[in-house]
Amino acid sequence: QVRLVESGGGSVQSGGSLRLACAASGRASSAYPMGWFRQAPGKEREFVAGIDWDGNAEYYADSVRGRFTISKDNAKDTVTLQMNSLKPEDTAVYYCATKKQPYALGSAYTAFTSWGQGTQVTVSS
Repeated sequence: QVRLVESGGGSVQSGGSLRLACAASGRASSAYPMGWFRQAPGKEREFVAGIDWDGNAEYYADSVRGRFTISKDNAKDTVTLQMNSLKPEDTAVYYCATKKQPYALGSAYTAFTSWGQGTQVTVSS
C-alpha cells in the first residue's frame, strides 16, 4: 500500500512563498498521477493542483493558477508544490494524493484514492 508523507509547511506572511514536498513509498512504480488538496477550518477539502504520471500535463484550481506550480520527479517518486504570492485565504492543511491506476492521463484533478497526513500552511496578513 502506498504511503505519502508531506513536508515543507509552515507560517509565512502574505506575499511570501513556501514549497511543499511529498514522498511516496511502498509501490513498485512512480507512474501514477499525483495531486495536492487543501482543507481550511470549517470547509470541505478542495483540489489545488494535479499532475499526470509523466509530468506532461498540470491542472490547477482557478484560485491558485499563476501562483502555484506543481512538479513531479519520477526518479524519486516525489511531487512538489511551489506556492508564491501567498494569501491569507491559502491558509489550510495541505494534503498530497495519488491514484490507484498507473499511467492514467488527463484526469489528475479528480478520483484520487490515497492521501497523506497533511501539512499545515498558515499565511498571515
